[in-house]
Amino acid sequence: MAKITFIAADGTRYEVEAENGSTVMENAIKNSVPGIEAECGGACACATCHVYVEEAWMEAVGQPEVMEEDMLDFAWEVSPTSRLSCQIKVSDELDGLVVRVPAEQA
Repeated sequence: MAKITFIAADGTRYEVEAENGSTVMENAIKNSVPGIEAECGGACACATCHVYVEEAWMEAVGQPEVMEEDMLDFAWEVSPTSRLSCQIKVSDELDGLVVRVPAEQA
């Protein structure tokens, strides 16, 4: 299990306990984190689960694969720390992960 903190666009913090093997997006939906729409259900076919990973966590989270990079082209205000939360697998190494939810989704 890992604790993930989602910071909504309005600054509200949502701390959730996430099962290893699940995705960050699945845990956002399960815990009703506002701003994560996940219209494709985690198939990496939209950009409505876009998050900004806190800089300190970028190495642990890793870089996006090619398919994810292509979908990020459709995300709102992409930054170097942008990821699709459906593509981030939860593991013990991500305990304490902090992600920010953008004000808008694609």
